[in-house]
Amino acid sequence: MSDVTVTDLYEVTMALSYVREDMRQDATFSLFVRDLPAGRGFLVAAGLEPALDYLSAFRVGPREVRDFAEALERPVGDVEPLLGLEFDGEVRAVREGRLVFADEPLLEVTAPLPQAQLVETYLLNQVCHQTCVASKAARCVLAAAGKPLIDFSLRRTHGTQAGLQAARLSALAGFAGTSNVAAAVRLGIPASGTMAHSYVEAFPGEEEAFRAFARAHPGPVTFLVDTYDTEAGVAVAARVLAELRRGPGCAVRLDSGDLGALARRARSMLDDAGLGDVRIIVSGGLDEYGVDDLVRAGAPVDVYAVGTRVGVAADAPYLDAAYKLVAYDGRPVMKLSSAKVTAPGRKQVFRRPGCADVIGLYDEPPPEDAEPLLRTVMRDGRRTGPPDTLDGARARFEADLAALPASARRIRGPKAPVPVFSPRLAALTDEVRGRLTREHP
Repeated sequence: MSDVTVTDLYEVTMALSYVREDMRQDATFSLFVRDLPAGRGFLVAAGLEPALDYLSAFRVGPREVRDFAEALERPVGDVEPLLGLEFDGEVRAVREGRLVFADEPLLEVTAPLPQAQLVETYLLNQVCHQTCVASKAARCVLAAAGKPLIDFSLRRTHGTQAGLQAARLSALAGFAGTSNVAAAVRLGIPASGTMAHSYVEAFPGEEEAFRAFARAHPGPVTFLVDTYDTEAGVAVAARVLAELRRGPGCAVRLDSGDLGALARRARSMLDDAGLGDVRIIVSGGLDEYGVDDLVRAGAPVDVYAVGTRVGVAADAPYLDAAYKLVAYDGRPVMKLSSAKVTAPGRKQVFRRPGCADVIGLYDEPPPEDAEPLLRTVMRDGRRTGPPDTLDGARARFEADLAALPASARRIRGPKAPVPVFSPRLAALTDEVRGRLTREHP
């Protein structure tokens, strides 16, 4: 299946009509989030790289025309006006890893109207999903307060591609590793994994299981100690680890029960056995809230493994995002529907210290001490530079997070910064609203 046909049918019907009506002048669409999900003080921009890959390869060929015709239940000849359509427009975007807030464009597409329309669904899909997951992972990093986190999400993400994206986005936010082998190999992320309860159950007892695992893996090992009785499992692990003398890097993993209490008991037992360098890893239904509870309680946890709830952004799995026409053929346009009003014109986001952002028009000078966030990343359908790197995105994320107000960093009850319109954008909005109100009373 071609990525071009991964779209909603109404994108095809509109694009076909535009072509037949010769409406090919440049249009600008703005992709933004109307309101942040509950419990979020910020979002982490993500998904731009796959979006640019898609746009770079976008072309409606004979196969796509046949597929569109089949979906429309119309003769192929009716859809042939779309044949040869390619994306040759411009994209201005917030680079991956930057923090963004409500109403701020994550990207703006300027291209001939049929092109800009046809790419809507794919762009929203990529940017929304990946921004959701990156933002959830970022909050886990905040909650962990400097302790390492590992991505364990693959088995329950909504598809294997989503799992690969979750591993990448977790690494962007600062996770130390992933259980996902494909992500580790393709993206250069450290791989991390231990054993399952089934492994322990396959042996006559925990000691036999731990010793067999150690024989197969000569370096540092991690033993899962809660298959039967956690304290007994820790005692067996301590005895085996003391005999192995593998040095630093060994660990025990707790996967169920009262993780805080069990971590304290495990730490005491390991220390009493002279194993102060053996780490404690916890997993099992964790996200930023569970991690925050453990950190605040002073639980002696060395590494947090988080999976399902982060990989699917469980408490906020979607964004109230939109891809709206803001200009066509040099004319600013806007939507006036109740609760869904959009601001007209091509825009820029100016970031002042402390994330005191101003949303303005793309060609206006920045306010004092402000940095423009949207950069031209594609021109004439081609990238303006090489693909971004994971390290670059992570560095931008870390810098923005450090500048974020403490009230927005809170795990519970965060308060997101609220951007303001520049005087020029506010004036244009009033002007266009007035004109439309007169024309469409």
